[in-house]
Amino acid sequence: MSIQLFVPTFRVEECLKEIKECLDKGWTGLGYKTIKFEEKWKEYTNFPYAHFINSATVGLHLAVKILKNECKWEDGDEIISTPITFVSTNHAIAYENLKVVFADVDKYLCLDPIDVRKKITSKTRAIMFVGVGGNAGKYKEILKICKEFNLKLILDAAHMSGTRLNGEIIGKEADAVIYSFQAVKNLPTADSGMICFKEEKYDKLARKLTWLGINKDTYTRSKNKESYKWKYDVECVGYKYHGNSIMASIALVQLKYLDKDNSYRRQIATWYDEAFKHHKNLIKPISIIDGCESSRHLYIIEVNNRDEVIMALNLIDIYPGVHYRDNTEYEMYKYGKGTCQNAHRLSKRILSLPMHLRLTKEDINKISRNVIKFASSIKED
Repeated sequence: MSIQLFVPTFRVEECLKEIKECLDKGWTGLGYKTIKFEEKWKEYTNFPYAHFINSATVGLHLAVKILKNECKWEDGDEIISTPITFVSTNHAIAYENLKVVFADVDKYLCLDPIDVRKKITSKTRAIMFVGVGGNAGKYKEILKICKEFNLKLILDAAHMSGTRLNGEIIGKEADAVIYSFQAVKNLPTADSGMICFKEEKYDKLARKLTWLGINKDTYTRSKNKESYKWKYDVECVGYKYHGNSIMASIALVQLKYLDKDNSYRRQIATWYDEAFKHHKNLIKPISIIDGCESSRHLYIIEVNNRDEVIMALNLIDIYPGVHYRDNTEYEMYKYGKGTCQNAHRLSKRILSLPMHLRLTKEDINKISRNVIKFASSIKED
């Protein structure tokens, strides 16, 4: 039997029960379950605002767009971001005609505060911090830099559902936090996300923008059954970015198990750590910063000749992945090539080992044993 990188786990009967309520009620779109999930998410995170959307990508775009408009940024202004991320992180900046300025990563695969400082210019307006794999990295130091230079902070928390730093859900200080509930994330649906602004005015604006600029959504207008308020205004050009009640139904169930599931992910990470602890010359797990209770969306290691190790694992039906290719290697971001040496080096050496709830200790033993075997058979650079 093959061992896949990701296999999501759904509590099928509970999910179907939630979805059935939508079907019985005849309401599967915006409202009803989406509102309920937003309230549950606010309770879970202790954030003041949360808006359910159809993906983390649109959440990143909304964060950049709203901050640009409200803070009067101009085309060509800069946001510092990481080259080690899924491309949607940096596309969200480009969508709004802002320039992505790449800063290097540290041993946590997160933004290196030392290099971030070097990349700040008179045009810098914000920092995009990505918690790769659920790692908090030097988030606190990045926060200090934002305060020092009066920069906005956007937290791409696509991997961070449930991540805590010093006992608290990370991100309450950020101007915007964006989560992913995509199919293989720690809180999986089919695809959806959440955007959490620190300020109420941004949350209100986001709700208009996700519903085409309309100032009152259909569910709100339908709540008074005696008098359906059909009339609304369109106050700006918006998008079809909101979430729906089917996805929210699944999310409501998954949220109940998030901390328990993350705990098992950390157990898997501990098994990997134990297996590799005597092989540090060959296999180097990416560090988790002290005080971070990571969601452990990923378990990333650094090895010599990564591609050969992946091919060897594939031949015995073990399928790791890579998170991520240095974004400056892509055609549209090649202007940043050579500016982030550590990211470029690690991009050729990191791989993500299988990490999901269906893995057993025996699976981890098999994966680890073969990673050690194949890494040992390859000469060091």
